[in-house]
Amino acid sequence: MTRTRSETETRTYERTHPWLSFKLDLSKVNYRVWMDLGAVQSKIEHVATTLLPPGIAASLRTLYIAKGVHSTTAIEGNSLTEDEVHERIANKTELPPSKEYLGTEIDNIVAACNGIYEEVLRREDTALSAERIKTFNKRAIQGLPVAEHVVPGEVRECSVGVGHYKAPPWQDCRYLLDRLCAFLYNMDMSEPSKDMPIGLAVLKAIVAHLYIAWIHPFGDGNGRTARLVEFQILLSGGVPDIAAHLLSNFYNQTREKYYRELSAASQSGGDISGFLSYAIQGLRDQLDEQIKKIREFQWTVVWRDLVYWKFRSQTGDAAHRRRTLALELAQTCSAEIADLRKLTPEIAVLYAGRTNKTLIRDVHELERLELIRREGKHVVVNGEILTQFLPSRRSSHS
Repeated sequence: MTRTRSETETRTYERTHPWLSFKLDLSKVNYRVWMDLGAVQSKIEHVATTLLPPGIAASLRTLYIAKGVHSTTAIEGNSLTEDEVHERIANKTELPPSKEYLGTEIDNIVAACNGIYEEVLRREDTALSAERIKTFNKRAIQGLPVAEHVVPGEVRECSVGVGHYKAPPWQDCRYLLDRLCAFLYNMDMSEPSKDMPIGLAVLKAIVAHLYIAWIHPFGDGNGRTARLVEFQILLSGGVPDIAAHLLSNFYNQTREKYYRELSAASQSGGDISGFLSYAIQGLRDQLDEQIKKIREFQWTVVWRDLVYWKFRSQTGDAAHRRRTLALELAQTCSAEIADLRKLTPEIAVLYAGRTNKTLIRDVHELERLELIRREGKHVVVNGEILTQFLPSRRSSHS
């Protein structure tokens, strides 16, 4: 019987990069990691089951894809700010010719994320393979200025390194990608996937990211490719799209520690427990921030409903003006009374030609309805009134 090379020969990477073992020894993981992973699963379920009006849901999606794309590119050197990325995505803004390549990089990642999102939702065959990972790399860097030896979407045929890290021999890269995909597939078949599917997806996403960073299979765009793989694994595991960008955001916010943890994982001989702890804790914190942002959007919706309910029996110009003032004031939460009439263009129109007595009467009426309160020369939105809509419970401070 003829034996294959893998059965008879040792590949070079096994001597030079022995930590590429495609084994996941979770016995070294601290118990706090499991607590964080459980919290991550719970928080992701919370995000996934939160009902939001279409406009707010769309705003959140744009906000978090902008954060994710900004992070994915910024960590690789793209100098556009998060606001500029958001503007590029929302309004297709053009950049000066000298910076347009930065915009192209943003466009590439947005298109890649949207493509993955649509493919996963349509339940197309999105099984990870070396060919699919190559497609991600092509999507990420096509149309960008790259070195002569770099072919977008093709495995490198030369030696590369990042800082002090020298990547595995190029001759082994295709084999390593195939091994990685098989390894990730077998993780799907493992027993924990039945009880903790989202937790397993998070583990897989982090492991895949780490291995692609180690293998460095492409001449350029490896980090962006790793984050696209991570994004697909999270989406496929049931993570909502707005939460599937959060790991990228965390890596960028803590990039110095990110690189230290990458280096420590390889120098430890393949012990990835430290990197898992770092990434899962970061994801938990990112989810806390996202849930806080979602609650701010929900507050706006509930506040609007409350204001309309308070004015349900009032009609006429005065009621319209006061209702509008209460709604617009919620955008800033507080303002000086003297500045109220110029709070927004709409408010300025409503108070044009009217005296300060009218404004003061309106303020008194909003106070009577408990929508605002006075604090010296300021009026403040009475957000505490919304707590009446929360489930009753004993205060932890009593």
